[in-house]
Amino acid sequence: MSDNSAVPVIVLSASRDPVESINSILRRAGQPSHCTWIPGLPDLADALPQINPELLLVVGNDSQMTLDAARVREQVAPEVPLLAISDDFSELFAAELMRMGARDLVSLQQPARLEAVMLRELRTYRLERALNTTLQTARDYRKQLESVLASSHDAIAQVQEGIVVEANESWLELFGHADASVFLGQPLMDFFEPVAHAGLKGALSSALQGRWQDHSLSALARVADGSTLAIDVTLTTGNFDGDPSVRLIVPARKRTSDGKDLAAELAEAMRRDSATGLLQRRPLIDAIRDRLSQPAPGGLRSIACIRLDRFSALEKEIGVESSEHVLSEFATLLKSHLSAHDLAGRFSGPSFLALIERGNSSDLDAWTERLVGQVSKIAINTSNKPVHISCSVGLSNVPHSNPDVDAAIFDAVEAVRKARTRGNAQIAHIDRADADSRVLAYDTIWVKHIKSALIENRFKLVQQPVASLQGDDPKMFDVMVRMLDQNGKEVLPSDFMPAAERNDLLRNIDRWVIGAALNVAAQKRPGCLFVRLSRDTVLDPSLPDWLELQLRSSKAQPERVCFQVIEKLAQEREGEVLRLAKSLKQHGLRFALERFGSGDHSIALINRLPLDFIKIDGALVQGLSGNFDLQEQVKALVTAATKQKIQTIAERVEDANTMAVLWQLGVQYIQGYFINQPEEVVMDSKQG
Repeated sequence: MSDNSAVPVIVLSASRDPVESINSILRRAGQPSHCTWIPGLPDLADALPQINPELLLVVGNDSQMTLDAARVREQVAPEVPLLAISDDFSELFAAELMRMGARDLVSLQQPARLEAVMLRELRTYRLERALNTTLQTARDYRKQLESVLASSHDAIAQVQEGIVVEANESWLELFGHADASVFLGQPLMDFFEPVAHAGLKGALSSALQGRWQDHSLSALARVADGSTLAIDVTLTTGNFDGDPSVRLIVPARKRTSDGKDLAAELAEAMRRDSATGLLQRRPLIDAIRDRLSQPAPGGLRSIACIRLDRFSALEKEIGVESSEHVLSEFATLLKSHLSAHDLAGRFSGPSFLALIERGNSSDLDAWTERLVGQVSKIAINTSNKPVHISCSVGLSNVPHSNPDVDAAIFDAVEAVRKARTRGNAQIAHIDRADADSRVLAYDTIWVKHIKSALIENRFKLVQQPVASLQGDDPKMFDVMVRMLDQNGKEVLPSDFMPAAERNDLLRNIDRWVIGAALNVAAQKRPGCLFVRLSRDTVLDPSLPDWLELQLRSSKAQPERVCFQVIEKLAQEREGEVLRLAKSLKQHGLRFALERFGSGDHSIALINRLPLDFIKIDGALVQGLSGNFDLQEQVKALVTAATKQKIQTIAERVEDANTMAVLWQLGVQYIQGYFINQPEEVVMDSKQG
């Protein structure tokens, strides 16, 4: 027995003598007991509920008294195990006694067997009691849950293995159904648009494993009347009939009694265009100005002016009312391409304006091309007929320092005009920094700052975590560089790297980063640090020898560092990249390709280069959740990498929907602002 607390025992016998014997047997067995002697049958009925024993022992050769005691126990406390102790019994008496509910017939003359039987029955009784308590708790929990489900204004459903097993009234109302039988026993995916399936499946899987941290998943639900409804779903682990489940919750909209929420909603509605639901011109410009006044965490900011092509001709053809419907449908498509960080609104007529924040220019180009391409593929149903539309986009980059909102918007408008002169579905880009005739003067200033920062060691590393979708924290980080100006203020790479690249300073910056990263690896001992190499460094023949000296001096374990180059460079200079990769591997370092999947022959590189990781291009990742073609493309990359035992990382993950889809596709790791913004690498003071 694992529980050594004294157990209550009732001993029914004509004399007190057996009580001490039974006490001694249990005590020697390591199970203290408190035995209560009952000399006569009339007292048994009262003693059973008062003492609440764990064992009832009836001692004596009086078979009738034993049978009568069994009847009393059956009526008063049927759960208490009964043992008959007698030195004179027949098989017929034993059979009758067992039919009355006795557990066994034993003798004081066989103390070893008596001990074994008593311990067995005590253990069985306690296990049954624990089980009954658990079942009762489960029943109570079930009743409480049913009460919560019935009374909650939140829409709640429970899902097991992809099947809806429970749904409350609010859930039925949300989907426009009156009868729960429509949902129960049916696949959850039947009630959502196909575009939401991959994200939902990934979220359900991760929630069931306890790894969904109360993120809100956006999905398009199918309503009973055939329309679709955009909802935000929270997923948590649950339990249904004793088995694990996933609980889906769509929070109810709450209003305060004083109407403050209503006033806020009315104020917000006044800021939005009634036809498209996007911000109106003035609130949009104010929102962009406010956003640009805040320091950018990194990446690229761009103003996009998006205009429907041939809208005047379309308006004459289908009428004003139908053309407004086209604008509304186009706005819905535009919103589906925006990330949580983007701002967008109706600028004028058939023109829309958006502030787009992406990781780099490749991400921006991919976003623009996807938008223009998908708009050209759709047909919008109007009262007259289906119409095909297209749009053109003008882009202007916004500098991180001293952004001029008016100038950036003007450039975007000029760019879209330039695009429309080329025809339909065109893209044009104006970059004031690169197109300006003052680039030479611009570079002269930055080169001076960069060289001064290198001499004065005014650079620092920041790190961004790489999170696992499959297990514990891998302690892997992407390291990036920041320059500090004379006042100690951070300068983002997008401000100084273009000038560094044009003036052959990238190798110098790369070597500073490599040296700093090796020191971090030696001191912090991370799982892996990812260090990106520029084209100049990859093509530098002196790098391997210099790197060998750095490894010796830093005493860093080489397997803790992974050097990465962009896929485009690997495609263009495969020979040099292959030689570098082999050299790195010989030194025990790891090697990866980033921005992977953007080329035409990505999978071929997997088979030709000695890779430890591939980092799936953020331009693919950011459009993933609503694009089946991209999902299939990423799935093919993951499958090919898995066959070669190459680990996969998704770059620039910015929302829960994308994370859920990546989970479903089998990607192992993710990184991006959804996980964490870059943070400074803090070294011990003794390292300097």
